[in-house]
Amino acid sequence: MQPTKQMIDKMGYDRSITMFSPDGRLLQVEYAKKSVRQAPTGLAMACKDGVVFISDKYLISKLIVPEAVEKMFKVDDHIALTAAGLIADARVLVDRVQLRAQQHTVTYDSKIDILSVVKEISDLKQICTQSAGLRPFGVSLLVGGVEEDGTVKLYLTEPYGLYFQYQAAAIGEGETEVQAQLEKRYKPSMTVQEGLKLGLNILKDYLKSDFNANRVDAAFINKETRKFTKLDDDEIKRLVK
Repeated sequence: MQPTKQMIDKMGYDRSITMFSPDGRLLQVEYAKKSVRQAPTGLAMACKDGVVFISDKYLISKLIVPEAVEKMFKVDDHIALTAAGLIADARVLVDRVQLRAQQHTVTYDSKIDILSVVKEISDLKQICTQSAGLRPFGVSLLVGGVEEDGTVKLYLTEPYGLYFQYQAAAIGEGETEVQAQLEKRYKPSMTVQEGLKLGLNILKDYLKSDFNANRVDAAFINKETRKFTKLDDDEIKRLVK
């Protein structure tokens, strides 16, 4: 059997993160992105009075305690994130930026800004794409919060260290379908409550009969309080009725 061009391109070039294939690709980075695309869906929205996070926890067994599955993390009172991909990788990044946020508060007596958190995550991800013996972080993160001046910001970080600011974004296996719905139905003038309702219903439409309140996490950070608040199952059920 004659090897195809695709097979030749991958011969040995996917064994090291520091080696480009002949057509200019880092194959380990592409594998990391594929890991994200196979993960349960997460989405986030920047609303006029805060930021909203919603994620599918995808319980692999009926015996798992739903509260024990973590897809959403608080970095500081005013910053949170949701992850898609290898959640163990996400926890390493979260631990790092939580420590950075605490150090900033102690040193400067003020809350860390959202972009500094995003850059800290992205810098570490990027280092892992050019250092021998390492592998890329197989996780994408939606990082959002409320700045001291009341500005609401949302960023998406890719496994290879690139980041973009978004008004609304989706990650995970439902990225294409959910992002298309967000582009049609999201409005910057939405309130947090309207954003939660929209996001949950979009996820419900995507998951169809698999959707239930135990399987979903929903949270928000309000502009006035700048506090991270997680919804319980009853509140989720009320919003998707």
